[in-house]
Amino acid sequence: MTIDFTLDPEVAELRDRTAAFVRETVLLAELRMLQGAGSPDDVLRRELQQAARAAGVFAPTVSTSLGGLGLDVRGQSVVLEEAGYSLLGPLALHCAAPDEGNMHLLEKVATEAQRERFLKPLAAGDVRSCFAMTEPSPGAGSDPSQLVTTARRTDGGWVIDGRKWFITGADGAAFAIVMARTSGTGGADGVLEATMFLVPVDTPGFRLVRHVPTLDTGFTGGHGEIELSGCTVGDDAVLGEVGKGFAYAQVRLAPARLTHCMRWLGLARRAHDIALEYAGSRTAFGSRLGDLGMVQQHIADNEIDLAASRALIREAAWVLDSGRSGKHETSVTKTFVAEAVGRVVDRAIQVCGALGISGDLPLGAYLREVRAYRISEGPSEVHRWSIARRVLRNRDDTEGAPR
Repeated sequence: MTIDFTLDPEVAELRDRTAAFVRETVLLAELRMLQGAGSPDDVLRRELQQAARAAGVFAPTVSTSLGGLGLDVRGQSVVLEEAGYSLLGPLALHCAAPDEGNMHLLEKVATEAQRERFLKPLAAGDVRSCFAMTEPSPGAGSDPSQLVTTARRTDGGWVIDGRKWFITGADGAAFAIVMARTSGTGGADGVLEATMFLVPVDTPGFRLVRHVPTLDTGFTGGHGEIELSGCTVGDDAVLGEVGKGFAYAQVRLAPARLTHCMRWLGLARRAHDIALEYAGSRTAFGSRLGDLGMVQQHIADNEIDLAASRALIREAAWVLDSGRSGKHETSVTKTFVAEAVGRVVDRAIQVCGALGISGDLPLGAYLREVRAYRISEGPSEVHRWSIARRVLRNRDDTEGAPR
């Protein structure tokens, strides 16, 4: 089957309009943020999202029925790359994590009542959300079968107990999608069933304990630690069906890890452009930096990493648009892109020398942000393990098939 990367004229025009909006509006806001608080707040979020609405670039991943632009995944791949050209671009366009992934999940799984209560205000940018699955040790991290948080039935509802950790956007979120164990013991020898619950943050027993200090600071609401103690919700809080939480996580996982790649590719491109500008204007040893062989190697290697990342993203987007799970393709793409964008930003800093590590350029902030992506959405090591197991399993199935 032929993979078609041709852009519709409307998508190409939206890409160009997004690029102009980010350069003319969002980069200035990013500069102010990096010179000030260093992280976005809800005042800045609302300001930028209003500007994005006025520019006609708001909510590219949200369906048109909810007021978004309704792009398919291939269309998202070019628009989100342009949004990612600034740390604040995805926030402005309302396609940043974790809200982007949560909106996708809710569109697929939520009941009409849940869509009205949770999805509609989220899609409009009126509120923020968070996704609460990760737990402190010995709970679920890279291995979700270690899920410790429990939800037990009561008359007309559920009582949730547990602790969640590194929950992006928790501070200031209106609600959390909480993953809890509803049967089984989990672990290597146990059969675990998990369920997702929609929990408003003002529910008694739901408490934000603290902000977790982290290398990256680019997410509104930071990364929080949450305590759930006797947190009681009704049956209407169950997202989807009881016991199918892990299956619903897959609905969110593949598209969300790919949109992450799209956004970070844009930021890596920005870092590369900064390095190109510097290499083309700075002189050393009687010539431009860009005329020196080692600098040219950095530039060439960046071009290679950017091109390879874009190709993997576009192919994975095509697979998802074709209706397939994309589990393997997005895992390959996530692993490569997470490491490639780090290499690109690191080389850009090297090209810019002392200026690169100074606060006069945003490259240091970019490096801190992209470094975290080798761990979030699944560490590279876990993805490599999963990729290898899948390939070997497919080989064994093929070898055992009748010839």
